[in-house]
Amino acid sequence: MGYALALAVLVAVIAGPGLWARHVLEKYGRDEYFSGTGIDLARILVEDLRLLGVRVETTELGDHYDPLEKSVRLNPATTGRRSLTAVVVAAHEVGHALQDQAGDSLLRSRTALVHAGVWAERIGAAAIMVAPLLGAALQVPVVGRLLLVAAVCVLGIPVLVHLVTLPVEIDASFGRALPLLKAGRYIPPEDEAAARRILTACALTYLAQALASMFNILRWARIFRR
Repeated sequence: MGYALALAVLVAVIAGPGLWARHVLEKYGRDEYFSGTGIDLARILVEDLRLLGVRVETTELGDHYDPLEKSVRLNPATTGRRSLTAVVVAAHEVGHALQDQAGDSLLRSRTALVHAGVWAERIGAAAIMVAPLLGAALQVPVVGRLLLVAAVCVLGIPVLVHLVTLPVEIDASFGRALPLLKAGRYIPPEDEAAARRILTACALTYLAQALASMFNILRWARIFRR
């Protein structure tokens, strides 16, 4: 009974932020709001802020800013709408372009870690698969154990990525996008509270991913202890 309760609490802690974020984004993503789409607003902001070299492109992937290509990439399914969610999310991604222009060190660190994390996860997955076989073939159990420890450590890189990502996202939302929307009068004052909730929801999605990554590490650590 106690184990089941602990498991239920753990699942709620991991899944809760993501579910609440989805609810908020959908709630403010329904009604017509802006005279143009979120993508239109992003193009206006890039031009008004004179973000030279920054492009606004559509993508079938999630909304994001690519600091290597200097591209604000937005999905028409979300930011292609004339909703408050579309407008706020588009401004958030332009906020990342502002960070890049300012030479934000955390953004640069996050970009480097993301690329390193892709390879680290591949190496970690391969090590987890190979370690038991190598240990059995060499008849040296400690080899397999060391490789498993290395694999668990490598899987910690995604957690590090998420921990670095969270302050980057918070700054893009509340340090860049929200003041930008308010100063430019792109949203009326009565919608500022809703915009803040949308930006909070965006940040919580990254928190949920970080918690899921930490749970993954704990799961493999428990397997290793066996």
